[in-house]
Parts: sequence; C-alpha cells; structure tokens
Amino acid sequence: MGKVAKQSIQTSLFSYIGVVVGYINVLWLYPYAFDPNELGIFRTIQDLGLLFVPFAQLGLGHGITRFFPRLEKNQSAFLSYSLLISLLGFLFVAIIFFGFRSQIVNLFAVNSPQIIDFLGVVLLITLFALLNSILDAYSRSYLKVAVPTFFREVFLRLLTGLLVATYLLDWIDFNQVMMGLAVVYFLALFGVIVYLVWLGVLKFDFSWKSFPEGFRSSFLKFSLITFLGTAASTLIMKIDSIMVTSMISLEANAIYTIAFSMALVIELPRRAISQVVMPVIAEHFNKKEHKEIDTLYKQVANRQFYVCLLLFALLVNNLNSIYFFIPNREVYEAGRNVVLLIGFGKLIDAVFSSNSEILVFSKYYKFNLVLTVLMSILIILFNYLLIPIYGIEGAAVASVAVILLFNLVKFIFLKVKLNFSPFTDETFRILVVGFFSVSSYDFLDLHPVLEILINSVLVILRFAFFSMLLEVGKTEWEWLKNKIKLSGS
Repeated sequence: MGKVAKQSIQTSLFSYIGVVVGYINVLWLYPYAFDPNELGIFRTIQDLGLLFVPFAQLGLGHGITRFFPRLEKNQSAFLSYSLLISLLGFLFVAIIFFGFRSQIVNLFAVNSPQIIDFLGVVLLITLFALLNSILDAYSRSYLKVAVPTFFREVFLRLLTGLLVATYLLDWIDFNQVMMGLAVVYFLALFGVIVYLVWLGVLKFDFSWKSFPEGFRSSFLKFSLITFLGTAASTLIMKIDSIMVTSMISLEANAIYTIAFSMALVIELPRRAISQVVMPVIAEHFNKKEHKEIDTLYKQVANRQFYVCLLLFALLVNNLNSIYFFIPNREVYEAGRNVVLLIGFGKLIDAVFSSNSEILVFSKYYKFNLVLTVLMSILIILFNYLLIPIYGIEGAAVASVAVILLFNLVKFIFLKVKLNFSPFTDETFRILVVGFFSVSSYDFLDLHPVLEILINSVLVILRFAFFSMLLEVGKTEWEWLKNKIKLSGS
C-alpha cells in the first residue's frame, strides 16, 4: 500500500480542497447568483457534456492503464495513438449528436425548453473533458495522480466559481456564462498539458509500427469492449439528473443536483484511492499476483468504508445547519431525503471496494461490460417508473437500488471466480462503529456555525470512542497522530 498511500493522500488533499470550493459554489454561490431555472440549465448542460465523454473515449482510459505496463518504450507513440483514436470517437459522437438533434430537442421541449438554446456548448465540454481524460489516464500510468486531480477537482471549480461571480456582478450575461463554461474546461485541459510537458512525458511520436506484435489490436479490442461499460457507468451517474430535467422541470433538477452534490463528499476517499489503485491492480494482474490483489481489495474496502462512514455521520448530523446557508433554502430543502439516500448509496459503493477496477483489469472484463450495460438500462427503467410517482426522491431511490444490485452481483462473481472478497471481521466492526455514530443532535438550538462545530466534535469523539472500543481504524488514527506530532514539532 506504500505507493497507493502516498499518492492517495496527495490526491485526497486536492479532492477535499475541491470539496471546499465545490461546497461554496454549489451551496452558496450558484443558488445566490442563479434562479432555480438558470441553475437547472447550468447543471444539465454540464451533465450532458460529461455524459458523452465515455462514448467518445471508446474505453481508451482503461485501455491505457491496462496496456501501459506492457510497454518498456514507445510510451509517446502510445499517447499519440490514443489521442487520435479519441478524436475519431469524438467525431463519431458529434455526427450522432447532430443526426439526432431533433430527438434531443423533443426530449426537453415540454418541461425544460430553455436547454435547447445551449446544446452547442455540450459538444465543446465533451471535447475538452475527453482530451483531459486521456491525458489523465496517461499521467495515472506513471502514478502521477495528484496534479491532474488538482486541475480536475480544484482548478476547474475555482474557475467555474469565478465565472459565475462575474455574472453575479453583472459583468456578463447568462449566455456568456454558458459559453464561458466551455472555456473553463479548456483551461483545465491546458493546465494538465503544461504539467505533462513539465514532467517531460508529453511527446508526440507517430512510429506506431514499433509497438510489440499484436499490441495495437489487443489494445483496441480491450478498449472497444470496455467502452460500453464505461459509457454505461457514466450513464448510471448522470441519467437521473437529466431525466429529472426532462420529466419534471429545471427547478427540480436544481434541487436534486444540490442535494446530490452534498452527498458526493462521502465518496471522495473512494474516488481518490481508486485513481491510484487502478494501475497497481493492472500491474498485479500483469504479473499474475492474485493474492496481492485480494489483500489490496480488503485493505481498500476497510480503509475507505471507515472514512466514508465518518463523513456520512458528519453529514447526517449537520444537514439542517448546512441547508441554513443555502440561499433560497426554502426551495432547496426539498432535497433533504435525496442527500440521505444518495449518501447511503455512496456507502454501499465504499464497502464493496474496488470490485469494478478488479473486473476491468481481469480476464473477466467482458462480464463487467455486460453487467454495467444491464444496470444502465435498469436505472433508466427505475427512473421512468419512480420519478412520476415520487419525484426527485424516486430518482434517488432508483440510484441506490441500482448501486446495491450492481455491487452485489460483482461481489458474488468475484467470490465465485477468483475467491476474492472485500470483507473481513473488521468490516463488520466498522459497521457497528458507524451505527452508533450516525444520529442527529436536533436538541441543539444555536447558531448554525456553532451547531456544526459542536455536532462535528460530538460525532468525531463518539466515532473515536467506539473505534478504540472495537479496535478498528488504527491505521487512520495513527496517521492522524503522526501528523499532529509533526505539525507540533
């Protein structure tokens, strides 16, 4: 876990700085600067642009991570080859987009017609985010994860916040905000390019015939097979927001996305660890080190479940106070149950650990593809059935149900085929710690800032007490004590 720990700590740091910036943006700046309809447009256009990225990427992100360890040279040629294929993928998506433009327009025409005016921005976001994802995968293969994370999690959010702030100050109009959104994604891409040039790894080489025999065909075959799985995974994450806009209203999507964004803080440790774990798992599979993968599987599961449970407990106990700071909170408080449901779904993802990453880099990657496609179809069906009945809470229930089914099936498959399991006796002790730590202190009647401070201290103390009682979380608390000692010396 040495390489994983070092990079994941740096990545987590940038991720949490991004969370702070994101919370300021999502919970205060956006609701203050935009009315609910404008906020719905702003978020829906972003979601549409990012939804198309995996379809244009054609699975190359996972392909780069899996096949990079097989190259002792020609890495620059590998990057050039991957970028060209991704641009061809973008061209394919653009052709499909314009070919079905009337159907896309009809999707939003009844409940959210304002979306139609900004569909051109969608493709620009797709292009810049696509190229960024390829460079991110290339950087990750060198185990250089932290700085690309900075540009994705911090820089992008800072620039987006500045863009919205200029609108708040009446320096630009809303149309210019939407065009500026594409510029923000371009600048984030440019930052990653500069970093890779500084590392000396961003070089273009078109000597593709120098690859090992069969390398290109194997790489393309793997990427094209896994691309549907990657696309379906993104569909699972983004389709609820888009369907809420289409089936209810822009305002409903604004409420839903703010609630969803609150819950995302819970999964940040999992996301940070996942970015670093992927190339390590790929390397272990390349060396046929299955025992090491199973050990890593368990370590990652317990570490991220423990931290994610603490974050969930903090969020639950401070939810009332957090909503207090949101402008027009009487509108957005309707998403309270969405926060709890999506947060629970993120905990499910955390406890089942790196099952998707293991499947993608194993010889059973085709199963992951089939399963992910089936789950994407299922979430569309669940949303279609539940949104008309339960509104935005129906979309949240659909997401949680699919997350649970998705992880259960992957867990059973890995157990049967490879005898891998993320669970140990510590997993269940961590669950007990979380059970006794997740409760609300509604008896407090203080200023929201004081409530957050007091609630957070009480949760952390209780979490620490039960952790010591049940002997869990030793790694995390030892790391924290060492950091306190270092800062005090």
